[in-house]
Formats: sequence, C-alpha cells, structure tokens
Amino acid sequence: MRRDASRNRSTILDSARELIAEPGELKLSAVAKHAGVGQGTLYRHFATREKLVAALYTGEIDELVTSAHELVDQHPPTEALTLWFDRLAAYAQVKRGVMDAVDSTAWAEISAHTHRKLTEAIDTLLGAGSRDGVLREDVDARDVILLSWFLAHVKPEEWDERVPRLLDVLVSGIRTPRSPTQ
Repeated sequence: MRRDASRNRSTILDSARELIAEPGELKLSAVAKHAGVGQGTLYRHFATREKLVAALYTGEIDELVTSAHELVDQHPPTEALTLWFDRLAAYAQVKRGVMDAVDSTAWAEISAHTHRKLTEAIDTLLGAGSRDGVLREDVDARDVILLSWFLAHVKPEEWDERVPRLLDVLVSGIRTPRSPTQ
C-alpha cells in the first residue's frame, strides 16, 4: 500500500474510532468528513460500513494482543494484568459502538474471527502470573472474558466512577490469596 493510501486508511480508522463512541448511527459520510478525505477514498478502503467496523474492531483486538505481550515483558504480572484491563476498558467503549453499528449476523462474524486472539492475550497475562505464583491457576481466559462482560453494561454516565472499582475487584479475585497487590 502506498504511503498516502496507508495514511488515509489510518486516518479513516481513527475517525471511525472517535465517531463510533458517539450516540447515533455511524455514517460513512460523517467518517469521511471527519477524516478529511473524500467519500471515494473511504469507499476504496472500506466498501461498506460493516467492512469499516470489522477493520476497526480487528485492529482494536490486535492492539490488545500486542499490548498483552509488551506489558508482560515490561511489568510484574499483576501490574501487567491491571494495565491490560485498563486498555480492555477503553476497547469496550469501541466494542459497544461496534455492536450498535452492525446487525447481529455481522457482529457474530466479526467476533468469531477475534475470539482466539483475545484468548491468546489473556492466556499470556494469566500464564505469566501463574508462573510467578501471583495469579490463580484455576482461572482461565474464558473466566476472564465472562467476568469482563460487565464492561458492556456500564452506562456512560457511571463509567468513570464504576469501571476502575470493578476492574480492581476483578484483579483482586484473580490474585492468589498470598500475592502482593502488585
């Protein structure tokens, strides 16, 4: 992909990420305008709204997976897990917009392709903590996915107050009883 085409694609995705979190329907014309590109440019990259939303969602998952590996390399396991949950919370806001922007069939197809990647990221984090004896060995990626579903149900007006507290409860429940807070 040419440098300008790559830049346009990135700008379109950044604009879609911002707009999808806003109330109302995600319109391709609004994304193009926000990105500062023509509609033809947008359609060359993303022929449909579903393709744009799928690319946005897949990109977010890929960033979560990459960050899991980076965080495990750079931080103690419990801290890495906590920092990753902060990123997961930010992603959840995009995910809510994605779910609102596509029909249930498209959502099922989009999420089916990313579930394995998300499981891999969580396994990386849990494995590091388990090896160090600070995270429970009986908690698996599916447990974490199920427990983190609360993020999809927190109302925007209570997000800043409730989400940090609930994430702290989640991390505390995954720690081994004898592990330190970090």
